[in-house]
Amino acid sequence: MELQIRLLGTVELCVDGETVTPGAAKRRAVLAGLAIEANHSVSLPRLARMVWSDHPPTSATANLRTHAAGLRRTVGDRLVARPQAYELRLAPHELDVTEFQRLAAQGRSLLASADPAGAIETLSSALAWWRGPSGDGLPRGTALDNRWAALDEQRLQVFEELAEARLAAGEHAHLLPDLRAHLATHPLRERAWGHLMLALYRCGDVPAALTVYRDARAVLDEQLGLEPGAELARLHRSMLDRAPELSYVEPGSAIVTASVPVADLRPAVGWAVPRELPADPLTYVARTGETADVVAALTAETPAAVVVTGAPGSGKTTLAVRAGHAVSALFPDGQVFVDLGYRTSVTAGEVLARVLRALGVPAADVPEKTDERAGWFRSLVAGRRLLLVVDGVTRAAQVRPLLPAGPGPALITVAQRHLGSLDGVRRVALRPVGGAQARNLLATLAGPERLAAEPAATADLLRICGGSLLALRIAGARLGRRSGAPVSTLVAELGDGRARLDLLAYEDLSVRASLATGVAVVRSDDELAGRMLELLAARPGTPVHTAADQLGVSPQRVHRALDDLVDAHLAQRDRHGAYRLPTLVSDYAAELAAVGHVSVREAAEQRFDPRAA
Repeated sequence: MELQIRLLGTVELCVDGETVTPGAAKRRAVLAGLAIEANHSVSLPRLARMVWSDHPPTSATANLRTHAAGLRRTVGDRLVARPQAYELRLAPHELDVTEFQRLAAQGRSLLASADPAGAIETLSSALAWWRGPSGDGLPRGTALDNRWAALDEQRLQVFEELAEARLAAGEHAHLLPDLRAHLATHPLRERAWGHLMLALYRCGDVPAALTVYRDARAVLDEQLGLEPGAELARLHRSMLDRAPELSYVEPGSAIVTASVPVADLRPAVGWAVPRELPADPLTYVARTGETADVVAALTAETPAAVVVTGAPGSGKTTLAVRAGHAVSALFPDGQVFVDLGYRTSVTAGEVLARVLRALGVPAADVPEKTDERAGWFRSLVAGRRLLLVVDGVTRAAQVRPLLPAGPGPALITVAQRHLGSLDGVRRVALRPVGGAQARNLLATLAGPERLAAEPAATADLLRICGGSLLALRIAGARLGRRSGAPVSTLVAELGDGRARLDLLAYEDLSVRASLATGVAVVRSDDELAGRMLELLAARPGTPVHTAADQLGVSPQRVHRALDDLVDAHLAQRDRHGAYRLPTLVSDYAAELAAVGHVSVREAAEQRFDPRAA
């Protein structure tokens, strides 16, 4: 059965090419909620908040089950019933949201690689998926409203990125009607005002371009009581100066490709233009939606800051690098990449010194005091389109001084924890990779025909990897090396928990090493959290009060340790309130106890000294 679900406009459902009426508005809301969370379980209480605009009625659960039964008659076993939850299984191409975000990310990459023609084609294809406002016709005031608003914002951003690509391709004259129509509907989009000014300027109509600036200033003052931002003001000043870099130059010539000059084009004293991003990953068949979320955060209003968080091996760094490359053209003043290696000892002052040196400040001139380093950093990057990517962060304090203080710079922070004390940042949490994306990654590395030949063994291998991108990459690499071996052979080897982590290592990739780093960070802050790992490995679902009795601490103290484990994505809490470890984490926790010459059961029964906490 082939499905096509469309949410970018009126909600539509197609089955094997035929359009099917999903039902009344609330049933369409159920379909939309499950589709936007495709391949993930959605609990009944959460689904109810997606359907009803106020407090769900007492009959909500019964009504949801009725709607689910009605949908199942149409989509069959694609709709899976879970305990107190439902899951809709979709391939990436079966949801228009996923296709739009995939094409948008690809278009940004083409724009970043100075291929405006390719970017125009791809971004236009992305926008072609839209038929109206997202979720049109569904009940409003529900938990889905934020999702629709985010998608509508992404649509506006893609239109403006398309405008930038068209400007880079010399289509300034043909672009004018589209920009005017866009601004008539969205008059507060400063980026689009800048595009219209630049298009008029390149058409030779400088007075009209300057008039557009006055129009933008009047609209912003009337509706927001604000003056135009620094980017638009600098563009206006550059036009008054007839700055040569604003003129269109045919591709192949040395030009400044930024659509709006966001900083003085003359380099500041001590300023270098770093290009430190690692290579853009070639094998990238998952996390397209999360990548789009990161890109959206980086192109939003200030502060343009996002925290990418997830379990060890979830692909956080890969995603951050891919997103950084996708937006690199928007940050012509440079990209700085700092890897803290999840070292808790690294201070904010050391991070600031590293960034200042990357920006061209001589090491001898870096101030001694952290606050002076922070002040110099803020002065140096003010108004500049600089992208910072800081990987391996363990504490919010390590990156707090790097948070953008105004328009211009942007920050991606990669951390295992959520870093909840950072204000005003967007958070993108990476869940375990769903079955369809995990299978696609394995197929890319090992060959789809091998997986198709052994569907049961492939399902077992996906279960063993537990949604870990790192484990999937290693398993795929091992299958690729053994071109003649069946998938079931590797599954049989991995089925032995004692050898599983030995096999999930390939060259410089290692699930054990990744887990060791993640666990060490948590244990360095709270040794009790490490003891709880060992206890849960021995006795999954151990009640909090039982753990408290065994370790000689209060239940509140155990709760705090468990919260640390959940925040670090090393433990999960099920719907009954019990805490459990993912399979690979449990394997590693058992090794910890064995290395310490203590059985896991003995470790669980040892008393914990609360003074050590």
